[in-house]
Amino acid sequence: MTTIDLHRLTGAYALHALSDEENASFERHLVGCEPCTQETAELSATAARLGLAVTAPAYPALREQVLRRITTVRQDTPGTPLRVLPERAGLKARLLSRWALAAFLAAAAALGGTTVWQHQQAADARAEARQASRSADEIAAVLAAPDARTRATELAGGATGTVVVSHSRDRAVFVVSGMARPPGGKVYQLWFDDGGTMRPAGLMDPDRRDQAVLMQGDVDRASGMGVTVEPGGGSKQPTTTPLALMAFPG
Repeated sequence: MTTIDLHRLTGAYALHALSDEENASFERHLVGCEPCTQETAELSATAARLGLAVTAPAYPALREQVLRRITTVRQDTPGTPLRVLPERAGLKARLLSRWALAAFLAAAAALGGTTVWQHQQAADARAEARQASRSADEIAAVLAAPDARTRATELAGGATGTVVVSHSRDRAVFVVSGMARPPGGKVYQLWFDDGGTMRPAGLMDPDRRDQAVLMQGDVDRASGMGVTVEPGGGSKQPTTTPLALMAFPG
C-alpha cells in the first residue's frame, strides 16, 4: 500500500470500514500526518453528530446509488489545495471534490453507520490512536444501543450539549457543539449526579469546540450529569457553579 493510498483512507477509517491490516497501517500513518489526523477527526465528528440526528427510512434505491457514485468521485488528498477553476465554473463546482466525501458519510449514516473517533494529543501518538479507537468503539456502541435515550440543553455562549444514555451498556456519552474555549489553565469537567452527590466523569478537550466524550465510569444509579469549569487536570469535587445540570432521559 502506497503513501498516497493511505492519504485517501480517512473516510473509511472514520467509519471503521478498513480491514485489520489497513487499520494498523493507517494508524501508523496518522503518527506523522497532521492533515490526515485533522480530516479524520472532522469526519468522525460529522458521523457522530449524524448519529444523533432524527432518522428517517432511506428509500430502497439509495444504497445502490451511493455505491455506484462512490466509484466515480475522486477523494482529494488531505492538506492539498483545491485546483483553481474558471470563475464561470461557479462555487458549486469548486467545492464539489472537498464535500463529496462528507456527502457519502451522511448517506452511510442514514444506512445505519454511527461512529465517532476522539483524537487527543499525546507523547506516544501510536498508543493514543489505539486508545482513541477503543473509545470510539464504545461511543458508537452507546449511540447505536437499542435503549439509547437523548436529552439536549443549551450552554453558555450559544453552545449546545446532548447526553446519550444506554442503561443496557451502563454508559453515557456527552456530545457538544460550539463550546467556547475555557479560561487559561482551566478545563471543562463532566460529572455524574448521584442523587445530589457529584461524581467525576472525565474531562473535555479544551481545544475542541465540537466533540463527543465517553463519560468515565458506569451510569449506575446516576439521575443526571453536570458540567463545570475546573483547574487543569480536574477536581475531585466541583469547585464552581455548574454551567449546566441535566437530568438523564427516562
